[in-house]
Amino acid sequence: METIKKHSFSDISVMLGRSMRHIFRSMDTIITVTITPIAMMLLFVYVLGGAIETGTNNYVNYLLPGILLIAIASGISYTAYRLFMDMKSGIFERFHSMPIAKSSALWGHVLTSLVSNAISVIVIIIVALIMGFRSSAGVLSWLAVAGILSLFTLALTWIAAIAGLSAKSVDGAGAFSYPLIFLPFISSAFVPTNSMPGPVRAFAENQPVTSIVDAIRSLLAQQPVGNDIWIALAWCLGILIVAYIFAMRVYKRKAA
Repeated sequence: METIKKHSFSDISVMLGRSMRHIFRSMDTIITVTITPIAMMLLFVYVLGGAIETGTNNYVNYLLPGILLIAIASGISYTAYRLFMDMKSGIFERFHSMPIAKSSALWGHVLTSLVSNAISVIVIIIVALIMGFRSSAGVLSWLAVAGILSLFTLALTWIAAIAGLSAKSVDGAGAFSYPLIFLPFISSAFVPTNSMPGPVRAFAENQPVTSIVDAIRSLLAQQPVGNDIWIALAWCLGILIVAYIFAMRVYKRKAA
């Protein structure tokens, strides 16, 4: 049993290395994922921020959590694209004919998404610091933020895996991410939900992005998190588990 586990971890690490080499050979992926959220952050802070009432004098502090989620939602579309291209090229069939764990190829793409999105998040936070972002959060709070963002990334990545494995075209593989990218706009990411009309406010307050954004914002400001963190974790874990189950079913069907 231990030998099987060691081989599985070894196979996954090899596949992770393969996918990461593709990323570093084509850095435009990470650049593209970071440029748009950074441009949005610049637009909202320096152009629109003065007209938005959020109850804080530092709008970039308020805005940053939502921008990070948008970057992650944008980044996972590349996971779907790379999975689709691997499926079309027949490389998975070659992997399955080799004495390696069948799921290692899929896990390689998932972990690559986690690493590449972490790089994008770090770059965006650095830009936010230049723009005036400040946080009094301690190490534990930052670790909690990193944990929430990692769970959010994994949850969306498994959704991307379903799209990448099921898509019939390149456009279809990436199209699923558009609603995910725009979801933060109907949440507390940019403005408080109490400024929204009734039906919109009801949706915004009961969708996953609002609780995730509010939890991260409170952690970074060292304010009481309340139930937001538990709701955020429940959303992330729930989506992660459901998406993982469906993705593995699709993958096994394709590998059969």
